[in-house]
Amino acid sequence: MASVTLIRGADLVAAPWKNGGGVTREVAAFPSSGGGQGAASADFVWRVSVADVAQAGPFSRFDGVDRTLVLLSGAGMLLDELGDAGVVSTHVLRKPLELARFDGETRIDARLVDGATRDFNLMVRRDVAQGEVDVWRTGAQPALRALDGDVALLFCASGAVTVALAGHHAQAVRLDSGDTLRVDGPHALACTLTGDGAVLAITIRYTR
Repeated sequence: MASVTLIRGADLVAAPWKNGGGVTREVAAFPSSGGGQGAASADFVWRVSVADVAQAGPFSRFDGVDRTLVLLSGAGMLLDELGDAGVVSTHVLRKPLELARFDGETRIDARLVDGATRDFNLMVRRDVAQGEVDVWRTGAQPALRALDGDVALLFCASGAVTVALAGHHAQAVRLDSGDTLRVDGPHALACTLTGDGAVLAITIRYTR
């Protein structure tokens, strides 16, 4: 049976960036860094975190890492991909739950549209794992979904969502905004979501 862990957003530890441009709260990682200042370590296979971005500036470089960034709140941000001749392309995130995918080697310079933002980050070392982020929205009717992979994380991005996992006889789990349900070994595991909110569904698969 899959192993289930509830991670409350209120329990996450804020680690300030070295450049003073924001703070990061690690949600989960493998291997576990233990949070705190360890959240800045590049020694991970995968890592999920929430960042409060207070000012514009360059992103840290992570060689060999695939990144996915999702805007959670704020007026938005523009992520410029830089080449030798200047800006190559720009990821535009103006609405909550819009996302950008890019390589960790890419030179990224972030511009804030109008003040601070909060964003969700998935980083996966591509030589040993693959990661995906999907946006699941809940409404008046229960939503039946399937979790499949080596690890799945359901991050409540807004509102409140109740998750019931097939085969788990414990009471269904309510996720408020910022909470995460981690499921290890969810191979074709059915789940039902009810409530009025949005969930980021993260799937991790190890390739070696």
